[in-house]
Amino acid sequence: MIGTFLITHGTLGESLIQCVSHVLNKRPAQIVQLGVCPQDDPLDLLPVARRMLDWVDEGSGVLVLTDIFGATPANIAVKLLDTGRVEGIAGVNLPMLLRVLTYRERDMETLLHRAIGGGCDGVMHMK
Repeated sequence: MIGTFLITHGTLGESLIQCVSHVLNKRPAQIVQLGVCPQDDPLDLLPVARRMLDWVDEGSGVLVLTDIFGATPANIAVKLLDTGRVEGIAGVNLPMLLRVLTYRERDMETLLHRAIGGGCDGVMHMK
């Protein structure tokens, strides 16, 4: 199973995990989150993030999800990436995370495709 690591602003990551736990009626395995606050030094958080990455990597890799590309959480995430083993997606939302948890038994390429599709397909104009 591919591990899931959310690196987000504040409590967004934990809130997303709580929402998927509600939908799935249980907290998913192999998922962690790191919330970045304004007073945090990214250089101090990088070693913490590396340790957390190891917690969810059982050999199939890890997908790192972050909220805004170019912001501090994404900049930390980029430093963890290792093509094919640790991949990253910015723009995390609840539909994306649910798709990740549904397809993480598959290979990384399939998971990336399904996660991005889920995130995009979950955004729509309601009439």
